[in-house]
This record gives sequence, C-alpha cells and structure tokens, in this order.
Amino acid sequence: MTVTLVVLDSVGVGALPDAADFGSAGGNDAGAHTIDHVVGATGVALPHLSALGLANIAGVVSLPRGGAPLASHGRLAELSVGKDTTTGHWEFMGTVLEHPFRTFERFPDAIMREFDAATGRGHLGNYPASGTTILDELGPEHMRTGFPIVYTSADSVFQVAAHVGVVPLETLYEWCRRARAILQGENAVARVIARPFTGEPGAFVRLGDKRHDYSVAPPPNVLDALKAAGREVIGVGKIPDIYAHRGFTREVAAGTNALGIERTLELMRERPAGLVFTNLVEFDSLYGHRRDPAGYAAALRDLDERIPDFLAATGPDDALLFASDHGNDPTWHGTDHTREYGLLLYYRPGAAGRDLGTRATFADVGATVADLLRLAWAGVGTSFAG
Repeated sequence: MTVTLVVLDSVGVGALPDAADFGSAGGNDAGAHTIDHVVGATGVALPHLSALGLANIAGVVSLPRGGAPLASHGRLAELSVGKDTTTGHWEFMGTVLEHPFRTFERFPDAIMREFDAATGRGHLGNYPASGTTILDELGPEHMRTGFPIVYTSADSVFQVAAHVGVVPLETLYEWCRRARAILQGENAVARVIARPFTGEPGAFVRLGDKRHDYSVAPPPNVLDALKAAGREVIGVGKIPDIYAHRGFTREVAAGTNALGIERTLELMRERPAGLVFTNLVEFDSLYGHRRDPAGYAAALRDLDERIPDFLAATGPDDALLFASDHGNDPTWHGTDHTREYGLLLYYRPGAAGRDLGTRATFADVGATVADLLRLAWAGVGTSFAG
C-alpha cells in the first residue's frame, strides 16, 4: 500500500481560537484566513479542490459547495505553541511542543563572533527581514565584501544568504552546518537555512532549488517507526530537511511546486510500500511571505488543475492526504505566518467522503498514516482511517 501525504505549505483555513496571542508589531492573527481571503481577493476558482472537499471544511465560506465531496474533509487544530514549518510538521508525525522554538530580534554578539570565526569573514544584517527585501538592501555590499547576509524572521530561523558568484554553494552549505553546530542549547533555533541567490543589484533572484535547511533533530516519531518496521519513507522537497534527514529511506529533491507535484506523481505510480511525504513550498515562500494574493491564487489554480492526476495515480488500495502546516494569509499585515487551522483532505478510491470535523491535533495525520500502513503507534494522535 502507498500512502501519499502532500503538505500545502501555509494554506490555512481560518484563525485558531488562540490566534490573538500570535502576531507582530502590525497586529495579531485573529481574523486571518488564507483560503477565504485569497479567493475573496482574486476570485480564483478551485473546482477540483472544492469537489474533493475543500469547500466543505468548517469555516471555509469562499468556495461554492457542490454535491457529495470525493474525499473525507476536516480541519486540524495545532496543539503546539507556534506557527512555523518545523512545529507544524513535527506535530504531524507525533511531536507536540509545549514551548515554542526560540526566536531572536538579533543574534547575540557572542554567537555572531563564533559565526564570523567559522567563516573567516564578517557578516551583514543580523535583523528580521523579508528574504527578498534584504537582498535589495544588502546584496550590493555583500558582492563588494563577500560577507554573508544573516537575517531572521518571526520564525525560529538563522538564515544565511550569499550570491553564488561570490560564495560557492558548498562553502555556503558548510557555513550553515557550522552555524547549526553553534546554535545549540539555549540558543537553539529550529532551522539554519542556506539562501543562495544570483543576479545583479536590483534584479537578484533566490535559488529555491539550491536552498538547504539544517534542522534540529526531532524526537522519535512516526517516520522513525515506519522506517524501523521496514516501510518505505520517501521525502520529497524540503521534507527531509525538516526532520534533520532522519527516518527516510529515500530523498527526492524538488525546489518548486511544479517539480514537487511531478516527483510525487512519479513515486505514486511506482506504488512503494510505505509513505510518500511531500511539501509544496511555494505557496509560503513565494506568495505568502511576499503578500502576493494574485501569485498565491495562481499557485492554487495550478495545483487544482493537477488534482485529477493525483486521483488517477492513487491505486485502489492506496490513500491520498492533503494537509497544511500553518497559515500565511497574503492579505494580512506584516510578512509572517498566520496562526490558522490546517486543512485536511483524505481520499480513498471508492470510499464515500465524510466530515472529519475539527481534529484535536495535527498528530492525527501521523496516527492515520501509521494505521493505514499497519504500524502500531502509541504516541499522540487518533487515526481517522475509518
């Protein structure tokens, strides 16, 4: 049996009850709703996702409901304290964080001295910023000096940007590995991210397919248990990075939504005995953070057009799940993630769609994957395999 889990990165379906406790200087997240606000701002039609059950999820009012949905459908409440990629994905696989990962407005001088010693250079930046804005601000100086650009965000991240014509990729990756070793203990961040870019001042372009994330290692989870039980666990896109490359039998690169979709469909047609686990990153990285509703809508439309291919690639005994790890409402203030319910769609060929309601935790996803693959899982989460 093949279980395919596709994470639509940041495609949230409405603010969580505690959203007012999350936000930035521009306000809090109460009232954010990525799907409804993108559809409302652009009028994008999503007929295939709607038919699958997206329009039937509680709180989604922007999409017209049709007949009986093809998939079971619901929304996921997040138990962990956070609204970032690592927190959401770890909870999918059974790890609930009682305390958020540490965030910084600027990294302490002692950390930056260690980092400078590791690179043999100085650094630029060291403040929260949009990844594209900071290239415009500091890219020309970086090209003159060769100093890496360091920045963070509302997420628990230490991001290092460098032009590939100034700093070779392998050098940037080594710098990030050294930063990962520095950022431990009380200074641990969830991810150190290598952000290579190219181009000229005024026209810099980030190389998403060359990005690497260096995550803290998660506690034992469903992925580890699946691998130990002899199941295939195939990570597509940035998924292996999020789990520190642990628990996988195969890793498949895919730096764009289009590549992620193609690689996932190829794997589904192979019928591996286990899990195909994919993250489609561009909803978040290209359109959510950049507050681009039109781009977000276009990416949703592109996915919607491929839904028939996903259904056709799902074998008679297989299962297909779509979920989201947080929100990133492109109509909202600021440039950060928004604290929202995750969407949930669960398709089995020939099975009637049913309302899965509001799930108590993202971990219900991992518990269901374990259940479908006949793995005993005693951790957090309740299966909805049915």
